[in-house]
Amino acid sequence: MDEKRWEDLNIDCMVNILGRVGMESLLLDVPFVCKSWYRASLNPSCWERLIFPDIKRSEYYFIDENWVDDPLLQRFIQQYQIDESHFSTTAFIKFVVNRSKGHATVLRLPPYASETDLKYVSDVCGDLKSVGLPADLVNDKSGVITELIGKWKRLEGLMLGSSYDLVKILSQISIHCKDFWGLRVSNANIVDDEAIAIVNFLPKIKHLILRNAYIDRDALMKLLQGCTELRALDVSDCIGFSEDDEEILKLASHITNFSCKGSEEYDYDDYYDGGRISLDEGVYDGYYSD
Repeated sequence: MDEKRWEDLNIDCMVNILGRVGMESLLLDVPFVCKSWYRASLNPSCWERLIFPDIKRSEYYFIDENWVDDPLLQRFIQQYQIDESHFSTTAFIKFVVNRSKGHATVLRLPPYASETDLKYVSDVCGDLKSVGLPADLVNDKSGVITELIGKWKRLEGLMLGSSYDLVKILSQISIHCKDFWGLRVSNANIVDDEAIAIVNFLPKIKHLILRNAYIDRDALMKLLQGCTELRALDVSDCIGFSEDDEEILKLASHITNFSCKGSEEYDYDDYYDGGRISLDEGVYDGYYSD
């Protein structure tokens, strides 16, 4: 029997396989297998999901740490023999984004992403359906985000690492993103203003993920009463209401996937003693899912 060769494998089959692997493998493993896999890895279809790896945080993490110490970036620098003193995270993000040739539909920006990076991605990727933005970008550049949402007309889902300026962000989504159905916010602080904004600006929202948040009980009641098309609501491990609240459980009974496990009423002593509130392990604390 003749020996089978990689170059004989249908390119579409290879691309289909590569569309399922992560960014690190696409950048640092697959291209170095052989020429056939390298050529396949350049197909824009392999780069429709631009999910940059999260960088785990600790209680002692500071934003001015050297991002080049991230394991992925270190591997990239070594594999492509780049002078670390001239390495740019912005250039790295552009390098990855350009592989998609504008076909990316899913984007998760890393913690080291800047305003420049966000604007570049918005200009190049006009078909984004799902976007994830880290906490530092939301906190520092919320005004830029609200301006750019007008370019994300196909947006269906948004992940935010912070609830800062959430009301303004949602108001822009209601204007420009008619197919929007999923929102996830980490480190959220949900009181009346935020709850009313979700109800008024996202009346047809299907998935709402607010784990590990502070949610005022009255605000949660407004969400349950106003968001009548919810299929999934995750308010587990929150502060501000009890997981055993019968009124809340009754209002949420129509939601197919509802979770409030571990949620507790506000306790002043626990909050300041560090016994209940902890930092998220990552920038996003996971993703919403279909």
